[in-house]
Amino acid sequence: MVKDKLLTLGHSPDPDDAFMFYALNIENAIDTNGYEFEQILHDIQTLNEMAIEEKLDITAISLAAYPTISDNYAILSSGASMGDKYGPIIVAKKPMSLDELKKKLIAVPGKLTSAYLELRLLLGKDLAVEVMPFDKIFDAVERGDVDAGLIIHEGQLTYSKRNLVKIIDFGEWWFERTKLPLPLGVNAIHRKFGDDMKNISQILKNSILYSLNHRKEAVKYALNFARGMDMKLADEFVGMYVNDLTVDLGKNGLEACRLLFKEAYDSGLIDRNPEIELV
Repeated sequence: MVKDKLLTLGHSPDPDDAFMFYALNIENAIDTNGYEFEQILHDIQTLNEMAIEEKLDITAISLAAYPTISDNYAILSSGASMGDKYGPIIVAKKPMSLDELKKKLIAVPGKLTSAYLELRLLLGKDLAVEVMPFDKIFDAVERGDVDAGLIIHEGQLTYSKRNLVKIIDFGEWWFERTKLPLPLGVNAIHRKFGDDMKNISQILKNSILYSLNHRKEAVKYALNFARGMDMKLADEFVGMYVNDLTVDLGKNGLEACRLLFKEAYDSGLIDRNPEIELV
């Protein structure tokens, strides 16, 4: 039972996450059943680390981080980021094959990110990588500090403005193999809330539905969190990662998450294959 009705809610400072929680910033937009949400914004790698330390009540996490925190957190049925034939990409200054890419130094946005897990599924365990904030990767590739970069968030749409080429799109690769959407991020809630988890889950789902039903206003709000995007591009990005699977992960989304964990476990990339319980 929740005694304190002020809950911490961690998410990335990105237009898709901002869009989902637009309603929580408007008085009486939805019924929050007396709960208040303190929104805490950090990059996804930091949120993963905070979840490991149990510092947040509810938070966006990389699905790849879930095996580490599954004893303490459950996955919400809403709020997932799934790529439908699109996802993180690898960019470089010149075209190269995947065999060539395996031998290069690749900038990655964190070793707990789903994108990094999928990179290793694609290319193998033994890669030369350099971890850096996701918004520094473009510059590092352009300067030649690294040979290639693993791009997440809105960089998947804006890379063409840079003098870079796309080597591969993980979402395309995953769909060709599995015919499923590519799991990236999910929202997780601390198990200490017990039976109240369902009530809190419904509030957050209602927030997503409110934004979808008030799309123009919600995208305008989300534009405050968009780096190098105009309204049209922000709307496109939001449309990519706030969709039916975000409202409810559903059978396909759940199957995709379970398959990713199975393949990662079978490949020795994760130590445990956790059962996914959706709230």
